[in-house]
Amino acid sequence: MDLRDARERWVRTGGIELCVAELGDRTRPTVVLVHGYPDSKEVWSQVAHRLAERWHVVLYDVRGHGRSTAPAPLRGGFTLEKLTDDFLAVADAVSPDRPVHVVGHDWGSVQSWEFATVERTKGRIASFTSMSGPSLDHFGHWIKQRVSHPSPRRVGQLLGQGAKSWYVYALHTPVLPELAWRGPLGRQWPRMLERMERVPSDGYPTSSLPRDAAHGAWLYRDNVRARLRRPRPDATAHVPVQLITPTGDVFLSETLYDDLDTWVPQLVRRTLPARHWVPRTRPDQLSAWISDFVSGCEAESSHDGPPVQETVATGAHAEHFGGRLVLVTGAASGIGRATTLAFARAGARVVAVDRDAGGAARTADTARLIGAAAAWSETADVSDEQAMEKLAEKVASEYGTVDVLVNNAGIGLSGSFLETTSEDWRNVLDVNLWGVIHGCRIFGGQMADRGQGGHIVNIASAAAYQPSRALPAYSTSKAAVLMLSECLRAELAEKSIGVTAICPGFVNTPITSTARFAGADEADEARLRKRATRLYALRNYPPEKVADAILRAVVHNRAVVPVTAEARGSRLLSRFSPGTRRALARLRPPL
Repeated sequence: MDLRDARERWVRTGGIELCVAELGDRTRPTVVLVHGYPDSKEVWSQVAHRLAERWHVVLYDVRGHGRSTAPAPLRGGFTLEKLTDDFLAVADAVSPDRPVHVVGHDWGSVQSWEFATVERTKGRIASFTSMSGPSLDHFGHWIKQRVSHPSPRRVGQLLGQGAKSWYVYALHTPVLPELAWRGPLGRQWPRMLERMERVPSDGYPTSSLPRDAAHGAWLYRDNVRARLRRPRPDATAHVPVQLITPTGDVFLSETLYDDLDTWVPQLVRRTLPARHWVPRTRPDQLSAWISDFVSGCEAESSHDGPPVQETVATGAHAEHFGGRLVLVTGAASGIGRATTLAFARAGARVVAVDRDAGGAARTADTARLIGAAAAWSETADVSDEQAMEKLAEKVASEYGTVDVLVNNAGIGLSGSFLETTSEDWRNVLDVNLWGVIHGCRIFGGQMADRGQGGHIVNIASAAAYQPSRALPAYSTSKAAVLMLSECLRAELAEKSIGVTAICPGFVNTPITSTARFAGADEADEARLRKRATRLYALRNYPPEKVADAILRAVVHNRAVVPVTAEARGSRLLSRFSPGTRRALARLRPPL
C-alpha cells in the first residue's frame, strides 16, 4: 500500500518547499501525520489509507526529507521553532478554517509535542496522538528531577535510558553519520529494519533514505542538547493527548512518561506490545486508536457527544486492550460470550466465532453497544480445519492479524470409558482438542509471521488435572489442551507470544444443556442434563468471573490459571497429594 493515489501539493514556508499529500474527503476533519527519523511520509502509508475511510488525512515530508527541500545551510535549519513554522504553514494550507488532529511518530512526535505546548499553535490543533517520541522539554525535566533527587530506582532509570540513547550521541559526531548513511548503513537499513523490527519489505523505506537520514541528523544537533539543558518551564499541553507506548521499544524507556500527567491535563494512555516502528508493523491497531480518539475529540468540540475522557473504553485493562484485535471461539454463549464482552468493554476490536451464527451475531451486537472499538461475527466449526483456514484468511484480510486468540469452543461428554464409543471419542476430541490445535496453528502462525508478539488463551478445565471415572473422554481432551499450552508456551516465548491455559471448575454455562452422556438413552440423557444444569446453577459461578481471569492472565502473561475454588484445590492436590486426588477420582457420581 503506497501513496500513489494521494493528491499532492507544495507548501512554501521560510524558503522551504514541503511536499504534502492528501487522502480522503476534504470536508471531514483533518488528521495530520508527522513522520520521524530517518523516515519520509511514506512510513504512514498503511495508516493513512485506513484513516482516509473516515477522515481527511494529510502527510508531509519534513524539511530535508523525501521530496521536500532542505534548508541552506543545514546547521540551524532544523530547530523546533522552524519545524513549528512548517507545521502551521501546512495546517493553514489544508485546513484553514478548522483545527487539525496531529499524529506523530519518533521525531514527528518530538516536534509535535512542541506544536501541542507552545502558545502560537493554540486554536490550530484539536488533539495530539504521540508514539515513540517524548517532548524534549519533559525529557529535560525528567533528567533534572532524577539528578537533583537521586534514588537507586531513579539512577537506574537514568542509566537505562542513557544506554537506549546511544544513537543520539553518535548523531552528534561531525560528518561520520552522513558518511555512514550515504554509504553502507543506507544500503543495509531496509534489511536491518526487516530483521530487527520485523518491518515488511514492501517498498519502504524509499530511495531518498540516505539523503533523508544525513539531513535529519541536524534534528538532533539543533535541538537535543539545548532543550535538555534548558527545558521550557511552560511546556503544558493545551490539547487532549493520546500517548501510545510500544512496550518493546529499544530506543525509549516507558519510565520516560511517568510524570506526564503533570504536563498533560487531558491524557489517554495506551500500551502496545510492539517495537519502535509501529506505523509499519501495527497499522491496524494504530488506525483504530487514532480514529477513536479523533472521534471523541470531535464530539467534545462540537458539544454533540461526551467529553474525550468518556469516549475511550473504561472497562478493566482498557489501557492494555483498547484497539487490539481479539478472536474468541464458542462466543455465542457461556464463557465465550462473557469473554468477548469483557474484551469489548476494554475497547478491543472483537471477532465472535461460533457454529451458531445467530448467537455469534448477538454477541457481536452487544459488544458494539458496550464499548468495543469494532465487533464482527463469523460462523465456523473449529473442528473443521478447512473452515478454520478460510476464517483465518478472511480475518487477516479484512480485520488484521489477531492480537489475542481465545480457543474456547468445547463440548461436554460424561460417561464411563467402557460405555464411550469411538464416535463419542472422535466428537469430543475433534472439538475440544483439534479445535484448539487448529486455532493455535493457524492464528498463532500469523502472529509469529507478523513478529510483533501476541497471546493465545486455551480454555482447559480443572478436569485436566483432576481425574474422574465419569469424564474419561472430556478429561483426556482437556489434559491434552493443558499440555499443548505448556509446550506452545515454551516454543513461542522466543517470538514474544504468550500462551495461557485457563482451568475453570463448575461454571454456570449452557454447556450442561448440550452435554452428551455416553451409554444413556434419550430419556436418561435428558434427565441427566437437567440434573447437571441444576447442580451448576446451584454452584452459580458466573462466566463473567472466568472472563475477568482471562483478561488478567493475558495482561500478566500467566501460564496456567485455575479459576474457581475447586479448580485451585484440585490443582494443589495434584501437586502435593496425588493419592487423595486419585481416591476422589474413584467416587461414583450420584445418578
